[in-house]
Amino acid sequence: MFQQRTRAAHELWLVIVDASASTRRHQALSDAKGLLAQLFDDAYRQRARLALLTASGAAPKWQVQGLKASSGLRHWLDGLGAGGGTPLLAALGDAALWLAARQKRLPAEQQRLLVITDGRLKEWPSLPALECPGLVIDIERGPIRLGRSKVLAAQLQTGYRHIDELVLG
Repeated sequence: MFQQRTRAAHELWLVIVDASASTRRHQALSDAKGLLAQLFDDAYRQRARLALLTASGAAPKWQVQGLKASSGLRHWLDGLGAGGGTPLLAALGDAALWLAARQKRLPAEQQRLLVITDGRLKEWPSLPALECPGLVIDIERGPIRLGRSKVLAAQLQTGYRHIDELVLG
């Protein structure tokens, strides 16, 4: 007969990509782009919404804010380059405000945070509270690793993984 269709709450994946000049070293950003391509495909298959914030140059820039994952992201990803400073702290602040406002509007939405960075920040004061589960993916490569992404993850109270630990494909 008639069954009421129940829908699971929407999921939102907020992805912050550090595309500063330091991520050009040792193919870090190239490897991150492969991971992002897989992530976008997963989001599309799972019908998750995406918010995408890049941290490069002088200020963070929103690419997408809460839209369904689509093939249009591939074009953006192909053109993603690294350069300039690391406005990652500003990006985290913007993300915290945006997530809080969105949570008020859509309280049933399940939010997740993914920060892709090499952690090459000189120092940072206190970090904003991000009220959702998250993961910092460390893309730092090379013979000398500072390991700041692990500290960043601990201070954000999120999970931590190095990109080499992730199974791609």
